[in-house]
Amino acid sequence: MLKNTAFQIPAVLKPPVERQPFQVELVHELPHLPVLPETLLLLELKMQETCVDLREISQLVLGDLGATLQILRLAGQEYGNSDGRPVRIEDCISDLGLHACLEAVSAQTVARDGRRHAVAAAWSHSREIAQYAKLVAEDLPDVNPEEAYLVGLLHTTGLLPAILGWSRAESAAADTALAGFRIANRWALPLCVVEFFCEIHLPGYGTRWSRIVRTAHQVANRSSIHCPFEHDIRPHLQ
Repeated sequence: MLKNTAFQIPAVLKPPVERQPFQVELVHELPHLPVLPETLLLLELKMQETCVDLREISQLVLGDLGATLQILRLAGQEYGNSDGRPVRIEDCISDLGLHACLEAVSAQTVARDGRRHAVAAAWSHSREIAQYAKLVAEDLPDVNPEEAYLVGLLHTTGLLPAILGWSRAESAAADTALAGFRIANRWALPLCVVEFFCEIHLPGYGTRWSRIVRTAHQVANRSSIHCPFEHDIRPHLQ
């Protein structure tokens, strides 16, 4: 359970004084993220095999936005923002334990209601952007393609409150970058994800991750969800 404390942004990411509302109170847990039924089925089939391939399990998780966030938030609860925090999904599963991670992933499936289509569309769009972001990063020096994939996959984090119907403060935020930033901090997501939301919301930051995500949107298929990053991320990135 997260303690009632304020998340302090690292010195390299500290916003101007007037933006202090970005300090987020870690008081309440947000709901579990739904995981696609097909992801759960494939994971269950893999678990029944005599020898479990951790890499294959990790790839299945990384193909599902909800499964990825469930494991990353579990790692955030366990390690916080410490230097020893595992970032790669494969490392998270190895450190936290396969059964603990699968229990977190299985906490909630996609409900058979009006949100099912929106969830499927958002998950599909996130996965496609992640794949293109990784391809873009492979041609760039000093950029980790695995981190680029993670940023691409989680770029829709700020849309989740509206898509999933959360009735907390984030659901009322018109600024999806701010909502994404708050959620990323609350769950102690990897630094590359926090940096991405800083880049698209706060002036004065570099544009490494946001440029990669913007390029990925330019080459990807048009999404069926209202992704604010589809045409432009920030005016001065034009």
